[in-house]
Amino acid sequence: MPRTRIKICGITRPTDAQKAAQLGADALGMVFYPKVRRCITIETARQILSVLPPFTTPVALFVDQTLDAIRSVIDPLGIEHVQLHGDETPELVSALRDRIVLKAIKVNRETFEDGLNHWRRAITDAKLSNLRGLVLETAAGHAGGNGMANDWEYLIQCRQRELFDGLPPLIAAGGLTAQSVAGVIKTLQPVAVDVSSGVEITPGCKDEQLLRDFIAAVNSTSTSLD
Repeated sequence: MPRTRIKICGITRPTDAQKAAQLGADALGMVFYPKVRRCITIETARQILSVLPPFTTPVALFVDQTLDAIRSVIDPLGIEHVQLHGDETPELVSALRDRIVLKAIKVNRETFEDGLNHWRRAITDAKLSNLRGLVLETAAGHAGGNGMANDWEYLIQCRQRELFDGLPPLIAAGGLTAQSVAGVIKTLQPVAVDVSSGVEITPGCKDEQLLRDFIAAVNSTSTSLD
């Protein structure tokens, strides 16, 4: 299988961004949702963007925010990748046609299949060619970075039942660590993994050794599956 891509989310400091990129992260997530601890300002984002090397992709994360609020961040910063982590509509994704959009779906056993079907229909009906990935997020807790493990057993069952057919590639998230990520990659085979709290010492402050261990675990697992 192709190498599993790595996104480090909740970046709040240029030094963390620089280190994560040096260690091999493919994408770095910056949160612009004011209600969470990892939210950053546009000025901080500019500082982070200024230290990114070529081929490291910045991703701007929002939760149930208006199109104007999203545009007020991504347009001046020139960010091309947007991650939507709330109950956003296909209409909002369509309004962001000039950007690549990742949509988070909470893995709640009671609503998950309906959610998948909803977006499958929307992709066809609204021709959402800019919707490039589905982020499988833990159902409980606040949006992103809560450290709670996802319902991996259920997601594996969904994979076996072919419930992800006809949908954009999967991005696995939810309480991932260097110790758990290998099993998720082997069984779910996502195109990418997304981690935040699993590589932190405190919210928003990444730890170099945890970053190193996580990225090494992902890369060694991908190599073993070639």
